[in-house]
Amino acid sequence: MAGDQKGKAKAEQAKGKAKETIGRAVGNERLTAEGKAEQSKGDARQAKEKTKDVFKH
Repeated sequence: MAGDQKGKAKAEQAKGKAKETIGRAVGNERLTAEGKAEQSKGDARQAKEKTKDVFKH
């Protein structure tokens, strides 16, 4: 289960980075903001999973 959540975090980060890059390239501020938000969501999920790992050991 934890591996699945870590995978989702990485996917969100990658998808967010792609959206941000595309948004900047075409000058779309909304897409850039969505990308940054998605990256942040992935970062938060990853931090949560790392915290859970620390307390498992």
